[in-house]
Amino acid sequence: MKRRIVFQSARIFDGESETLRASGNVVVEDGRISEISERPPIGDDEVVDCGGRVLMPGLIDAHVHVYAAGLNIVRVVQSPVSYLAHFAARFLSASLNRGFTTLRDVGGADIGLALAIKDGLLDTVPRLFYGGRFLSQTGGHGDFRPGDHALETGHYCGCSYHADQLAVIADGADAVRKAVREELRRGASHIKIMGSGGVASPTDPLDRCQYSDEEIRAAVEEADRAGCYVAAHCHPKEAVRRAAALGVKSIEHATLIDQPTADYVAVKGAFTVPTMAILVGLLEEGEKLGLPPVSMEKLKRIGDSAFSTLEIMKRAGVRMGFGTDLLGSLHVRQSTEFTLRAQVLPAIDVLRSACAVNAELLGQTGKLGCIREGAIADILVVDGNPLQDISVLGSGGDRLSIIMKEGRFHKRTI
Repeated sequence: MKRRIVFQSARIFDGESETLRASGNVVVEDGRISEISERPPIGDDEVVDCGGRVLMPGLIDAHVHVYAAGLNIVRVVQSPVSYLAHFAARFLSASLNRGFTTLRDVGGADIGLALAIKDGLLDTVPRLFYGGRFLSQTGGHGDFRPGDHALETGHYCGCSYHADQLAVIADGADAVRKAVREELRRGASHIKIMGSGGVASPTDPLDRCQYSDEEIRAAVEEADRAGCYVAAHCHPKEAVRRAAALGVKSIEHATLIDQPTADYVAVKGAFTVPTMAILVGLLEEGEKLGLPPVSMEKLKRIGDSAFSTLEIMKRAGVRMGFGTDLLGSLHVRQSTEFTLRAQVLPAIDVLRSACAVNAELLGQTGKLGCIREGAIADILVVDGNPLQDISVLGSGGDRLSIIMKEGRFHKRTI
């Protein structure tokens, strides 16, 4: 019989409440939280004295690309898969060191990586919800071929279908349906589509919508039939509103949203996943790290307005998830999303985004992102109170005394 692990003398942030629970023992058995009570440890329980530190759920990052090994995506999609897999292993391990026990990959991660984690080939990494390759129209945000590249006939068929390690290019409702079914066949937990232009792609205007209504409906219908959902990359307000209207559940970035659009998204019940860390990271380091000039020009157009949209979405009551979208070596900035958002949002809102809201987005309410009986034992013990000073989570894991994933210690310094 495995010994129980009992955390005592901790102040508890449950993933949602505005105040800390001042006392209570958190008992872990067989990878789950079996009990939260005032009862003292018994028998041969393993006792962890938290010394008044804050105990909270493991963090969830709902927007990552673990195969995005660099800022020049044209080069990334031409890289050997073996190289990308080694980069992903480092990304995953570093994320867990920063307290992220769960990641949602919205473009790139695949069944091979999932199986490697499941079979223990990659140990001590976060659990991974992956959407497979994202879907893009020809010339859209997922089409990373420079405009002067000739048609590569070896990669196309008569249905205008092209794929690389990160993206599938599918035009027309039938091609979109087939692409969705293929990613679901390969175990995707959600489907990602490109609903507007973006920064990293070389040929598409940032502020223009992509995919027709018919194509987006096809993706949503196929995902819904399979019991999952669609996430859509959207920068301009027109793309955000259209995605919400057509049944998209998770709207990524929403960087140029306005108040009427945010109000509409809230009414439709969609989530948004803003990504501040990548915007700041690219503005500060993108040119040095090889982001192409055309992408830098796009980036400068949205950098100034991004933070004001957080306030807009809060006023509207939009459910905002927590995502970072960091590429290449910028993944070391993952924890900065906390302090960046806290410039305009209360700490509790940022914490909920990385815990309860993201758990709801993933369909894991009561299992992840919370400290409650029956939940998976993803637990952090923090030196400091993130409700008062969120920078304790923004320092890359340095202020974490304990990182536990599914009942197993990954880090323990007390």
